[in-house]
Amino acid sequence: MSAMGERMRRLLPGVDTALHYRREWLLRDVRAGVVVTALLIPAGMGYAQVAGLPPETGLYATIVPLLAYAIIGPSRILVLGPDSALAPIIAAAILPLAMGDDDRAVALAGLLAIMVGAILLLGGILRLGFVTDLLSKPIRVGYLNAVALIVIISQVPTLLGFSTDADTPFTEVVAIGQGIAEGEVRLLPLAFGLGSLAVIVGLTVVKSRVPGVLVAVVAAIVLTAVLGVSHDLPVVGALPQGLPAPALGGLQWADVAALALPAAGIALVAFTDSAVLSRTLAARRGETVSGSREMAAIGGSNLASGLFGGFPISASSSRTPVAEQAGSKSQLTGVVGAVLILLFMLLTPWLTDLLPSATLAAVVIAAASRLIDVKGFVRLVRMDRIDALLSAAAFVGVFAFGVLGGIAVTIGLSLLAFVIQAWRPYRAELGRVTGKRGYHDLSRNPEGERIPGVVILRFDAPLFFANGGIFEDFVRARVEAAGSDVHTVILAAEPITDIDTTAVDELVDVDDWLAKRGIRLIIAEMKDPVVDVLRDYGLTGRFTPDRFAPTVGAAVDDVTGTLRQDLEGTKWDQDDDAADGGEAAPRR
Repeated sequence: MSAMGERMRRLLPGVDTALHYRREWLLRDVRAGVVVTALLIPAGMGYAQVAGLPPETGLYATIVPLLAYAIIGPSRILVLGPDSALAPIIAAAILPLAMGDDDRAVALAGLLAIMVGAILLLGGILRLGFVTDLLSKPIRVGYLNAVALIVIISQVPTLLGFSTDADTPFTEVVAIGQGIAEGEVRLLPLAFGLGSLAVIVGLTVVKSRVPGVLVAVVAAIVLTAVLGVSHDLPVVGALPQGLPAPALGGLQWADVAALALPAAGIALVAFTDSAVLSRTLAARRGETVSGSREMAAIGGSNLASGLFGGFPISASSSRTPVAEQAGSKSQLTGVVGAVLILLFMLLTPWLTDLLPSATLAAVVIAAASRLIDVKGFVRLVRMDRIDALLSAAAFVGVFAFGVLGGIAVTIGLSLLAFVIQAWRPYRAELGRVTGKRGYHDLSRNPEGERIPGVVILRFDAPLFFANGGIFEDFVRARVEAAGSDVHTVILAAEPITDIDTTAVDELVDVDDWLAKRGIRLIIAEMKDPVVDVLRDYGLTGRFTPDRFAPTVGAAVDDVTGTLRQDLEGTKWDQDDDAADGGEAAPRR
C-alpha cells in the first residue's frame, strides 16, 4: 500500500472498509440497521426533550453523527447518538443562556457540540487517547455491569406503565417500589412490555434468523393499530418532520466563554464513555481500536452534529449492543439507520404514534442485559482478588456517582493499586539449585544454596521515591542475615526499569553502607537506559564500568574466578543467567 493510501486508511477508516467490504456482510448490516432504527428514533427524541430541546434535534443529532462516524470512526460497530449521561449536562449549560427561546437553545446546543468536537479533535491530534489505557479489564467489566443495571432500572417504570421523577438509580428503585405499592402499575402497558420481552428473549434463545427486536416492535405496532388502544396506552409519539440544517444564528463570543467549562466536561464524559464501550466491544470481536483515533472520530462526529442542528453526542451503551446482537459487521449499519430515519421523517411520521413505550422499554432492557458479565466478574474473583475489588469499585462508583465519577474513582484506585504493588514489590535472594540452570529464588527453592561470600538479590520494580527505603532495608537485612564472610553483593537489576532522584540517593546510601563493611556492590543485567539515568545523575565516577555485569552469571564468574559452561558447551552469557523458571536473560 502506498504512503498516501495508508494515510487515507488511517484518516478515513470507513472508506477503507468500503473498499474491502465483504458481500456476506451486506444482509447482516442492513438487518442490524433496520433493527437499531427502532431504538434510534425514540431515543433521539426522548434525550432531546431531556436536554430541553425540540424532539427533532435529537433525530438530527442521530442522523448526522452516524453518517460522519461511518466515514471517520475506527470502530466498525459503535453506534453514536444522544446519550442519557450528556442530556442533563446539556440542559444545565444551555437553558439558563437561552432564557426560554427555543431557537436560541438549539443554536447554543449546536455551539456546545462544536466546542466539544474541537476539544476531542485536538485531544486526538495530540494523542491523548492513552487515557483509555488506565481502564483495565476489571474496570471495563464493572463499568459495563453498572451501565447495564442503570439502563434496566431506568426502563422498569415505563415497562410497568407509570413514570417517576427520580434522578439517581437509588431513588429510582425507591420510586419504583412506591409506585408498585400504591397500585400505579397499568396492566395494558405491562402486557405489551412483558410480551415484547418474551418475544425478544425467546427468539434469541432459539437463535432465530429473524431478530427478536424487530419482531417485537412490528408486532406491537400492528397490535396497537388493530386493537385501537393507542389512546389507552403510552406510546412513543408521532415522528416530527424536518431535515438536518444549520441552526447557529444569534451566537456571540460571550456564549463561547460561558460554554467552555461545560464543553470540557461533556468532552470528557463523551470520550470516556465511548472509549470504554468501543474498546470493550472491539476486544469481544478480536479487534483493536486506537484511543486517540476514537477521540478524534467522536470529536469529528460532534462537530458535524453541531453544524447541522444537533447537540453533543457519544457512543450509545444501549443501541450499540442492539446492533451487535442483530449481527452488525461494519459501519454500514449506522448508514442504514441514518437513511431509514430520514425516510421515516419524510414518508411515515405517524408510525411511531403506534409504538407502545413499554415495548421500547423491553427492547432497551433486553439489549442492556447483554452487557452484564457475571461470569467475567466471577473469573476475576478466582484469578485476582485485587482485580475483582477494582471491578466491584467500578460497579459501585458508576452506579453511585454516574459514568464520569465512577470511572474517575476506579482510575484512581487502579493507580493506587499500581503504586502499592510498586511500593512493596516482590523481593528475592537468589542461589544455585542443583539440576537447574541459572539462579533461583531461595524462598521458593529451599534446597538451593548461596554462593559462598556472595549475596545475590533481586528487586522486582522500578526504584522510586516510595520504595527506595524498602530497597535499602531489604539489602541490609539480607546481608546481615548472610553472615560476616560476605564480600560481594550482586544486584540482579533487570526488573529495575527506572530510578528516580530520591531512589538514587538510597542506592548510594546502600553502596556506602556496603563499602564500610568491605563489601563490593555489583549491578548485573541493568538495562542500558537505566545505566544512562545513573550517568545523567553524575554517578559514573562511583559506578564505574567494572561495577556492571551483563548477567548474574558473569558477575559470579568474575567474583569466583571460574568460567562455567552449560551442558552444550555454550558460553555462560547465553544460558546460565535465568530468573525463576530458567529463562535466559536477554542480551543487550
